[in-house]
Amino acid sequence: MKKIYLYDTTLRDGAQTEGISYSLEDKLGITQKLDELGLDYVEGGWPGSNPKDILYFQKVKKLKLKHARVAAFGSTRHAKNKASNDPNIKALLAAKVPVVTIFGKAWDMHVKYALRVSLEENLAMIYDSVKFLKSRGLEVVFDAEHFFDGFKDNAEYALKSLQAAEQAGADCLALCDTNGGSLPFEIEEMTANVIGVLKTPVGIHAHNDADTAVANSLAAVRAGAVQVQGTINGYGERCGNANLCSIIPGINLKLGELSLNDKQLAKLTSVSRSISEIANVAPNDHQPYVGWSAFAHKAGIHVSAVERKSETYEHMDPGLVGNKRRVLVSELSGKSNILLLAQKIGLKLDPDKPQTKEILQRVKELEHEGYQFEAAEASLELLMKKATGHYKKFFDLKGFKVIVEKRHGELVSEATIKLYVNDQLVHVAAEGDGPVNALDGALRKALDKFYPGLREVKLVDYKVRVLNTGAATAAKVRVLIESQDKDNLWTTVGVSENIIEASWNALVDSIEYKLLKK
Repeated sequence: MKKIYLYDTTLRDGAQTEGISYSLEDKLGITQKLDELGLDYVEGGWPGSNPKDILYFQKVKKLKLKHARVAAFGSTRHAKNKASNDPNIKALLAAKVPVVTIFGKAWDMHVKYALRVSLEENLAMIYDSVKFLKSRGLEVVFDAEHFFDGFKDNAEYALKSLQAAEQAGADCLALCDTNGGSLPFEIEEMTANVIGVLKTPVGIHAHNDADTAVANSLAAVRAGAVQVQGTINGYGERCGNANLCSIIPGINLKLGELSLNDKQLAKLTSVSRSISEIANVAPNDHQPYVGWSAFAHKAGIHVSAVERKSETYEHMDPGLVGNKRRVLVSELSGKSNILLLAQKIGLKLDPDKPQTKEILQRVKELEHEGYQFEAAEASLELLMKKATGHYKKFFDLKGFKVIVEKRHGELVSEATIKLYVNDQLVHVAAEGDGPVNALDGALRKALDKFYPGLREVKLVDYKVRVLNTGAATAAKVRVLIESQDKDNLWTTVGVSENIIEASWNALVDSIEYKLLKK
């Protein structure tokens, strides 16, 4: 078992993702998460490119990192400069970090048409830059940009670019599939070829334009690469970079090599989701290993089999990466789904009693009407508790009214609610940013003195889906509401031709779920 070193570039390559823009605080927070995970290198950015990255390298020194070494990224010297007075090289030194990564051209076409220098001058630029940085006591990673495309066109020159860096003392030679179009068998063959010629440790830096970045990275490791570069959740320009959340368990659990220890590996799912939150990007529920749906089972026959032996429909134990198995209940579900979910929430159902069949039948009827319980487990739990007598009614609605009017050029929404709590009539009104917000405010206001614990509940997401678009403004809608308190996150659902009624049903489920938990 050999050690594979993990080099993360979420803060640089990941920042090139369309829609992602990190603040300085975001970058520092992500650095801490990556260090907690146990990654070997965190590439902080390009200190010569923008003020934020310059400030990052100043601030990151105050973090008490336990494992990760921070790297600065830049290019080889400019053709007209000496390495000692090149602005980019100076910026790398000014970052004052222990590791620098510089990229240079390994494809002769790029040398001729992008750099517009001679092939010999490009090799000198690589050699001089690495040599100078090594003379300053730094660990140097050389990223051979476009290496695999260059090797296909001119293998001799692509190897010469690596040899220039090796002769200058580079600590690692990262082979880059910069355009992301290579396939795993090509990567493995070319990586093995390099390792057979050179003595310096080799790494892999893959992009995902052909949807093969993870496979390419694992193929390079099979061929002998000992460093893997990538990003958390596969963030990156165009189609993204190699996804470390898939590569890490691939190395440990599939190839049998070592990238993280077992304790670190178990943090992978939480770190993936935390970085999604920091980046303000919705997590990919269907992402392998760490996605919310990665170990979700819907078909009844699958659930029945997994219950007996998990290996029947799971390629690994989800707990190894900090994820968990989920049993979904829908119109495709069997009895096994209902029984397992009931067990999860503490209900004992007899598989042979009509009650269990009635719950399943009710779920199927509601899903036919447009409900979706896969994403609204809190509403499903309420349904099951109502069916089994484990439900308590906390209030009785007498009625509500929602008004939207334009006052002084502005739209104003107001909701009035009448309801009974413990036989006491409560009549309140509240304004909001919209009709649903006003209704939510009025309901909370009515229940506040009876159930003060509701004050800690926040509505964190609200989604509306039109179910039958052909009906135009008379279409049925499905509303999903995500709520959160200090300990939990839950989702509820409502369906109606009236968006206010659908929203009300989802709101009530959210409140009742919280109260039942208390």
